[in-house]
Amino acid sequence: MKLTILQEKLKEGLGMIERISSKSLTLPILNNVLISSEKNFLNLAATDLEIGVNWWILTKTEKEGSLAIPSRLFSSFINLLPNKKIGVEVKNNTVFLECENYKTQIKGFPAEEFPIIPKVTEGEFILVNSATFCQSLNQVVDIAALSTTKPEISGIYLLFQKDLITVTATDSFRLGEKKIFLKNHSDLKKDYSLIIPQKAAKEIINIFGAKSSELKIYFSSNQVMFELPMAETQHAQAQLVSRLIEGEYPNYREIIPKKFTTQISCSRPEFLNQIKSASLFSGKINEVKIKAEPKKGEIEIFSQNPESGEYRSSLAAKIKGSAIEVSFNHKFLLDGLANIKSAEINLELNGSSGPGVLRPVGDQSYLYVVMPIKAT
Repeated sequence: MKLTILQEKLKEGLGMIERISSKSLTLPILNNVLISSEKNFLNLAATDLEIGVNWWILTKTEKEGSLAIPSRLFSSFINLLPNKKIGVEVKNNTVFLECENYKTQIKGFPAEEFPIIPKVTEGEFILVNSATFCQSLNQVVDIAALSTTKPEISGIYLLFQKDLITVTATDSFRLGEKKIFLKNHSDLKKDYSLIIPQKAAKEIINIFGAKSSELKIYFSSNQVMFELPMAETQHAQAQLVSRLIEGEYPNYREIIPKKFTTQISCSRPEFLNQIKSASLFSGKINEVKIKAEPKKGEIEIFSQNPESGEYRSSLAAKIKGSAIEVSFNHKFLLDGLANIKSAEINLELNGSSGPGVLRPVGDQSYLYVVMPIKAT
């Protein structure tokens, strides 16, 4: 292999894929990134056997070839180089790098030892704006929780339909759902539902989130592939292939209340700030109490800790329905509020023990369900 590449392009590619390289004692080859030159492209590939990523960069190629190189060492060195052209040459399982007055050689491993990253290019696919998809994924990704007894809730549930993509995550105590309404109907012949690991979802956001072009999503029985095109060519820029979590996702629609006994409408920034203030005085179970009285037109927020003191505040609100006092884990409330961007929110309550629902006012695409702390 022999080629010339700009430092900033190589740095960008390594920054996108190096996090996939796993620190594996049983399979040390996974600690490497595979570099391969093909025509006028350099391909960078990394995998942890659950997720595989390919990234392509335009280069001036003199000779094709490939080599697996220690990921962290390679990336750390490239990051220290000036933003100039880098000469890359592979001889006898060693890569020789030259950039201005910097010269080094890094020992690698034969490309044949690197695991093959599968490609899912047959079957149906759907197109969606990459920034929109990743923003939606980001609104629920941190809700999922690792679970050995319920592996299904360890991942993000995706439902693809002709004109709608639904993104959902839960940890049994709270649930987030985001809907993406497609302007142009897809050509899907059937609905596709799948569960992707939380790590894969975070990498999708990391790799594709800053791009605003069409993201192509391919489906297969046990894997899914996300592909982004390169702006200046018809060639792919990036591909991420992920295994799917087996099992059936819980029928979460059943736990989303269809009605409410009390609805609170208030300023999101002010409510968020008061919950943050109350959290400073909450006890070991992170309890914050909310009391709503329709006649007063305000809600009271209260927390106390025997060791540090107590907090009490009030907030103007529009309240429909019954008076209520309910307790929530402040962390769960704050997570839901952080993923809502509207100026006002609706908090729908169903007694002191029923699930509460947070919704942005004027946006029907997102909801956040949170279970209260039941009185003992």
